[in-house]
Amino acid sequence: MSTPSINSQRLWNSLMELAKIGATEKGGVRRLALSPLDGQARDLFIRWCKEAGCTVKVDGIGNIFARRAGKNGSLSPVITGSHIDTQPSGGKFDGNYGVMSGLEVVRTLNDNKIQTEAPIEVAVWTNEEGSRFTPVMMGSGVFIGAFPLDGTLQRADIDGVTVGQALKQIGYQGPEPVGGRPVGAYFEAHIEQGPILEDERKVLGVVVGALGLRWYDVAISGQDSHAGPTPMRLRKDSLIAASSVVLEVNAIAQRYQPDGRGTVGFMQVKPNSRNVVPGEVRLSVDLRHSDDGQLEKMEQEMRAAVERLAKAQNCSSTVERVANYPACKFDASCVSAVRSAAQKLGLSHMDIVSGAGHDAIYMARVCPTSMIFVPCEGGISHNEIENAKPEDLAAGCNVLLNVMLEKAKVVAS
Repeated sequence: MSTPSINSQRLWNSLMELAKIGATEKGGVRRLALSPLDGQARDLFIRWCKEAGCTVKVDGIGNIFARRAGKNGSLSPVITGSHIDTQPSGGKFDGNYGVMSGLEVVRTLNDNKIQTEAPIEVAVWTNEEGSRFTPVMMGSGVFIGAFPLDGTLQRADIDGVTVGQALKQIGYQGPEPVGGRPVGAYFEAHIEQGPILEDERKVLGVVVGALGLRWYDVAISGQDSHAGPTPMRLRKDSLIAASSVVLEVNAIAQRYQPDGRGTVGFMQVKPNSRNVVPGEVRLSVDLRHSDDGQLEKMEQEMRAAVERLAKAQNCSSTVERVANYPACKFDASCVSAVRSAAQKLGLSHMDIVSGAGHDAIYMARVCPTSMIFVPCEGGISHNEIENAKPEDLAAGCNVLLNVMLEKAKVVAS
């Protein structure tokens, strides 16, 4: 039998209805993880899933799993999903598209009375964004054992509220054990969050993996002194050194193209006074690459550059690695299924590497996994003006429907 198409208007309506919860004046969404608004969005998702005939379970870190039964309940479920928490000034589509696409797949199967051999599940992962609580990708990380449950429940936000307290406040510290169960395959539909698909004029990105990521805290210490009496030759100007480091981080990334990335996104200058030579600068460095070996070389070059550039200004320096996510390669059969579905549907497509972190990266450690990207306007995400075309969202969801059916298998009528 031919695979039906999803209801694109229903998918769009679901996204717009969800976006009302935490809506901002500029058209975005502010729905921080485990806030009362997050609780309302979870309630809406569960109501929709139950109306679609799913059974719903919630685990101890608040992950939600809505199951559409398969003919053979002993088979491992084929799971799709993402997150519904947002950045403080987030948009309507990041994460939410993946969850609503999963729900639309279930609804489409119901409409067409299609039974699958394996169960299908739609997952909502807790705190993917990491805006209120750290670490990022918390729910999927605990699910696969990257973070301990007890310690994660004790993580606190800036107001001292712990994850465990927030879960209880919104009623989502569930009774189900976290993880420890087989998954047949995992797929995640997502806006690209970058400009490549739009620039290449492709409707669909076949995601083959994700860049490895390393974060560093860098401190450069000199001597703060009066801007007038201190001669240039006798200064220990930490900001001069830090400014050179910013340029060198960019240069390192340029040397490791096409997948090298280098960013300094945070800088704190002390004493930060108009007429004082800066005595200390603290800055962040973000390095990424699709190959861990290349990423290691980038790190070594960065560390050597920081030391050299600090000494050139008579300053000292420290570099501390504070996060390390290895490069991820998605399962070949899942990637092939996405590519084949795009071809079958006549969609322009290309292989692409994710530059951002997603729950799928953790899921890839425990089950066959891949992702489906669709373009977003201007490549802009984590922003209230984040936007995507309804027809592109529908195309990605139709690909998701096809790959879910391929992996879950349709029961012959």
